[in-house]
Amino acid sequence: MDRLGTALVLVSAAGFGTLGVLGELAAAAGLSIPTVLSFRFLLATLLVWLVLGARGRLSLLRGRALAVGVALGAVGYAAMSGLFFWGLEFMTAGLVGIVLYTYPVFVVAAAALRLDEPVTRRTLGALGAALAGVALVTGADPAGADPRGIAVVLGAAVVYAGYITASRSALASVDPQVLTAHVLPGAAASYLAFGIATGRLAAPATDYEWTLVVAIAVVATALPIFTFFAGLERIGASKASIVSTAEPVVTLLLGAAVLSEPITPLTVVGGGLVLGGVLLVQTGTGS
Repeated sequence: MDRLGTALVLVSAAGFGTLGVLGELAAAAGLSIPTVLSFRFLLATLLVWLVLGARGRLSLLRGRALAVGVALGAVGYAAMSGLFFWGLEFMTAGLVGIVLYTYPVFVVAAAALRLDEPVTRRTLGALGAALAGVALVTGADPAGADPRGIAVVLGAAVVYAGYITASRSALASVDPQVLTAHVLPGAAASYLAFGIATGRLAAPATDYEWTLVVAIAVVATALPIFTFFAGLERIGASKASIVSTAEPVVTLLLGAAVLSEPITPLTVVGGGLVLGGVLLVQTGTGS
């Protein structure tokens, strides 16, 4: 396996893995979800457009492709992000990361339903393992897992799976980085509108708040987007998806180190079942 490609995908997983912890810190600082996500997507849009433009890889979608790309951001990605941050109000960042990472299994299930891909024993086993892991974490309540939080984050995973499936089927010929450049402003527009309508949008007021917002936009969004695509080009989609399973592990460890979130044996077992299901569905083919 290409070591540089693997390292790039690991950097991406680590970057995305910081989102839950940074989200917890932002909430503790008093930043509202509309504020955090508006600035996250606005700043990330600026960075993505600048980098793609400098590389000569930025092109504007038109017509139906433009409408679909922006809608994917304004509806699908925005909803998933909002549910993720809402879930942080009920559970630790580590548990939110574990539950959200059931989404690859739901992607396979959605593809089977919408794209007529076969449902194999491997697929059913993967889904069963992932949901068993979530059930274990919830039922044992090892680290304050709130059933409401589990439901919210599972909703985020299902929405994210639907977003991925829809983007694959509707915009299969569009460069993923170009699609990302249109999804981000769509999501930003949704949270700007929502924040203004609800009166919950406000600019960060302190250097610390700005640091958190910028870190979420750069470290947890733009940087992992670019490093993932760079690694993807070197090692391919299947290997990249497997290496990316490091993401919830990073979140769990950072939550323990930064926020003193507990890690119990049942948390580890439940998380292992989730990752086992993801690995099962992403490695090889079977019936």
